[in-house]
Amino acid sequence: MTVQIRFITDPVCSWSWGVEPQVRSLMWEFGEGVRFHWVMGGLARSYGPRYRDEEGSIGSGPSCFADLMSHWLEVAVATGMPADPRLWTQAPLGSTYPACMAVKAAAEQGGDLAYAYLRRVREGIFAERRKLDHAEALVGEAGTAGLDVERFRIDLGSHAIVEAFGADLEEARTITDEARAAGAVRKTEGKERLVFPTAFFAGAGGTRTALYGSQPYAAYREAAIAAGAEPVREARPSAMEAVERFGRVATREVEELTGQPAPVVRAELWSLAREWKLRATPTLTGELWETA
Repeated sequence: MTVQIRFITDPVCSWSWGVEPQVRSLMWEFGEGVRFHWVMGGLARSYGPRYRDEEGSIGSGPSCFADLMSHWLEVAVATGMPADPRLWTQAPLGSTYPACMAVKAAAEQGGDLAYAYLRRVREGIFAERRKLDHAEALVGEAGTAGLDVERFRIDLGSHAIVEAFGADLEEARTITDEARAAGAVRKTEGKERLVFPTAFFAGAGGTRTALYGSQPYAAYREAAIAAGAEPVREARPSAMEAVERFGRVATREVEELTGQPAPVVRAELWSLAREWKLRATPTLTGELWETA
């Protein structure tokens, strides 16, 4: 059976970016046995002097942007995923809502393309310091993600996308007793929300398992199997296979996918680069790899 995973997140959520290695490991091991539905939780209607987010104590100091820089660095250290927080001094985002609605527009063209677009936006924000908070910039990323650009542009401006995003906001702000008991509630801009990321695994007979916040891959794997998913691949990919499957990967993602220790992975990736099979794109705290 195919297990449905409702993944509550935001394109600018650093902890969600940090669990991309786990997400991609699920995609590799279970293939079509898991299907992601990306629920956009709306991390910030408006960044600025009045912005407050309990996650990372953002807004507790004189500048929310300084707090965001510190938070990103802390998450980068904790997760191993690259991040360049200079975004918040050079081209600070005004809001995450436009990017959220852009992901909903991409989803109109299919789940795989929704993920491809979400990933592209995240790479642009976290690794490339791009100000992806307005329609023109977000449309500019559609072609790179494989979307029909003109259809995406029309969908992005439609009332249906506003309604879809509104439904996602409501879902992210629906707090169950279970979530509250698990300490999985945060307050952003004065409103309670579930911690990002939150993943709900829906199995046969309406059963549902929730994973709150950043979790190791073993927890995601266990939840998928408990919901009825069956692995379709037993063997882990090589570093080259990981890049070929996902198109662009961070070093930490290759570590998770291959199951190899960091020094071995780094040596193999740079060896492939010396052979002109891979190309590295350096970021402030790591690299992204793609075929040469």
